Amino acid sequence: MSKTIPFEKIAAKWRKDPEFMREYDALEEEFALATALIKARSDAGLTQEELAKRMGTTQSVIARLEGGKSRPSTTTLAKLAKATGTRLRVSFERVGV
Repeated sequence: MSKTIPFEKIAAKWRKDPEFMREYDALEEEFALATALIKARSDAGLTQEELAKRMGTTQSVIARLEGGKSRPSTTTLAKLAKATGTRLRVSFERVGV
């Protein structure tokens, strides 16, 4: 019989691994973009299918965008902004050196 280990315990162990943290931190921008896409759709009160229709694409494309499995072009982001009644803004932030 195998023993279940709580996720928090495993995550705490992973956070101590510098290589894991480097890889995790490298995904931060992708997580942030996926979160922003989901929020725009959700705030507009749209399902993935409804958003896809407004953008002239398919629900599976929206799912891939929200899942972080593809990197959208600025054209795609502009279509998403228009379809959700939002404005696309791109910014650059200085990082500590």
